[in-house]
Amino acid sequence: MFRRLLVAMLIGIVAALAVALFRHAMIMLESLFLNNSSGSLVNAASTLPWWRRLLTPMMGGLAAGTLLWGWQRYTQQRPHAPTDYMEALERGDGQFDYASSLVKSSASLLVVVTGSAIGREGAMILLAALAASFLAQRFTPKSEWKLWVACGAAAGMASAYHAPLAGSMFIAEILFGTLMLASLGPVIVAAVLALLTTYFLSGGPAPLYTVHLAERIHPLDYWLMLVTGLLAGICGPLFVWLMDSSHQLFLRFRLSPPWQLALGGSIVGLLSLLTPAVWGNGYSVVQGYLLAPPVFTTIALVFLCKVVAVLASSGSGAPGGVFTPTLFVGMAIGLLFAHFWGLWLPDRQTVAVLMGLTGMATLLAATTHAPIMSTLMICEMTGQYSLLPGLLVACVVASVLSRTLRKDSIYHHAAEKG
Repeated sequence: MFRRLLVAMLIGIVAALAVALFRHAMIMLESLFLNNSSGSLVNAASTLPWWRRLLTPMMGGLAAGTLLWGWQRYTQQRPHAPTDYMEALERGDGQFDYASSLVKSSASLLVVVTGSAIGREGAMILLAALAASFLAQRFTPKSEWKLWVACGAAAGMASAYHAPLAGSMFIAEILFGTLMLASLGPVIVAAVLALLTTYFLSGGPAPLYTVHLAERIHPLDYWLMLVTGLLAGICGPLFVWLMDSSHQLFLRFRLSPPWQLALGGSIVGLLSLLTPAVWGNGYSVVQGYLLAPPVFTTIALVFLCKVVAVLASSGSGAPGGVFTPTLFVGMAIGLLFAHFWGLWLPDRQTVAVLMGLTGMATLLAATTHAPIMSTLMICEMTGQYSLLPGLLVACVVASVLSRTLRKDSIYHHAAEKG
């Protein structure tokens, strides 16, 4: 066990370095392609002329699709190996097709830095799992490889979201049955070491999202959180169904990967003419709305455009994650819910922010069917641990209702798309 903990510590550090490498590559390419070093794709889009805002996502999709298509043709005679950490853990023995996985990550980097409405964190977690697998195959017995890939994935998630407990519960809930509970020790150690390494590289601890909430939660707030959970339990299956339908629609066009991703990127580009907020994974928009929620019409417009942009990016096959886009959609649902019921009063802004955070957690729980992970993620990302009891109940309700309406989670959709 001591040997395992030492390996877990090493994997945590290496996973954090892999995430940092991807993040720095993003910053470098954004500066090169967009003349922007702020780290916010929304800011970059708002400073570009309309024609560049329109064409950039399309060109990024075309480049990424060409890369994936060319690699598929080059390797079509090779035996298949997993290129995704979920597949490596659920169906494989912890091994990857390293070259194909790196090409997939490179394609994800291209679509992310050019504004595609897809999450950057998926590629970050994949690189962390790849690094863990690479070390495991050289220094550990084959019977432990899946454990170390799980440690790498949890560490990557902890580093990307500043949420080590949520990263560990992600492994426990999403991959339940693949790992024994006793194996969570190394997973937690790897996740914590990854977070500490990330803090060291970034200059100190800080929550991913800055939120200002009152310390005391009133009984009425708990009821509102519960109702938001019920709403998310309905919206979650609808969101997954829309993603499935979007992917099937793109397949009907029978386009080659370059043109399919270019079509998805062009839709994002067109939507960005209405609002630049559709660019990227939605992180900066979520942060801005949590600090100063806008008026109803602004939220509604950005919400509709962002949902279509996410569906276009995901449906076209753009490589990347959907965690952060899902968080944005959930936050928007929570804020719109607060507006709809007349909770938007000068002295009730805290309630609207609370509903936004609850929407983030509950929609994530409804789409992943992982209520504990979703609860811990919001608490860790914001530092608002006083929300834990209310969020946990709301997330459980959202997850149960979502499972009742639709058996498959968003990961089943991702597996079919892959």
